[in-house]
This record gives sequence, C-alpha cells and structure tokens, in this order.
Amino acid sequence: MTESAIIAIDGPAGSGKSSVSKQLARTRGYGYLDTGAAYRALTWRVLQNGADVSDADAVLATASHLGFAISLDPDDYWVAVGGADVTEAIREPRVSAAVSAVARIPEVRVAMNRMFRRYARGSKREAVVMEGRDITTVVAPDAPVRILLTADEAVRAARRSKEVTTQDAAAVAEALRKRDAADSKVVDFLTAADGVTVVDSTDLDFEGTVAAVLAVIDDVLEGRDGR
Repeated sequence: MTESAIIAIDGPAGSGKSSVSKQLARTRGYGYLDTGAAYRALTWRVLQNGADVSDADAVLATASHLGFAISLDPDDYWVAVGGADVTEAIREPRVSAAVSAVARIPEVRVAMNRMFRRYARGSKREAVVMEGRDITTVVAPDAPVRILLTADEAVRAARRSKEVTTQDAAAVAEALRKRDAADSKVVDFLTAADGVTVVDSTDLDFEGTVAAVLAVIDDVLEGRDGR
C-alpha cells in the first residue's frame, strides 16, 4: 500500500493551524495529526509525576513509558496517556505554561519526530495533515505540501483568548508572547524555509483561511500530478 502523503503545516500559537488543519482533514477525508498534543501529553505526565519539566533525564524517563496514543480522525479526536483520556487535561494552563521547557529538550524532539513519521506512514488515508512547529523543516521536509500559516501577534492573541475561557485576554496575550519567545529558541516558526508557502490569516476569517490553504494544496498536488 502506498504511504500517506503528508500535508505539513507550521505556525505560531493562535495562527489557526489546529482548527484549520482539522477542517482540511474533514473536507478532504485526510487524517489529522496534532503534533503539539504529543508534547502536551508528555508535559502533563511529567507534571502529574511531580517531576521538573526542565530536568532532561526525568522527562526522557517519562517519555520512554508514556503510553501515548492519538486519533487521526478529525471527527473522533482524542489523546490518551497510559490508556487514560487526557484530551481536555493537556489543555490546562499549567500544561501550556510548561510545554515549551519539555519541547526544548533535543532528545525529546528527536524521539517525537520519529513517532510522528510512524503515525503518518501507518495511516490508511490518502494523506495526513500534520501540524505543529518545525513540521515543514525537520519532521517532514520532503512533504509534497508545506505551508506556514501565520498572523499578526495581536490577531493571534485575540483568537487564543476566545478559546481560553479560564483566563482574561491580557493573561492569554502574555502567555502567547512567552510561548513564542521560548519556542523561537528551538525552531524558527515565523520564517518560511525554501519551498514553503506562506498563508497569512491576519485579514481572513476561518472559512477564508481554510479556502486559502485548500487552494495551495490543490495547486501543489495538481501540479505534481500533471493535471
């Protein structure tokens, strides 16, 4: 059986990459892989264990026995650790505040990247929309479609504040800035690499962003297939 093609989507927090990627998968019948959920799941488990998220040895030990699983079905999305559903738990503010420390550990990123590729290869769907950070450059640099989805910081902060109901807008904006600053030490998620198409959603609504990304996908895949 032919391996699933990867639609690689990078972008900073609040750019809409998760919701847009999930809708792309629904629209086309593709699989959907939220790579950030894996880092969040690991972070959640480290915190549950009472370990220090900046302790590389403790994080790696936790990762080796994580028991992580994730659904690739955009209409039946779930995340599990050790057989327990943690889909909601990994979105807690304490996890959001700590996940960058976990994601900065090089050995963790190497192991996670291998896992993401296995998930994509094992999908029985035509393609898998894989979204996160450094997807277009490190995880799937050879993907036929590579997109950087971005937006102005103020717009991203406003979008994220609508998603997080337990914090006020100022707190959400500050958390987003800190997350971007921390993650930028590991990956460059605001500059498109060669061959990566930028889709700026600053002035687009959700439907417009989905349409813009679908247009890029169709243009690339049709060109590849000679249609």
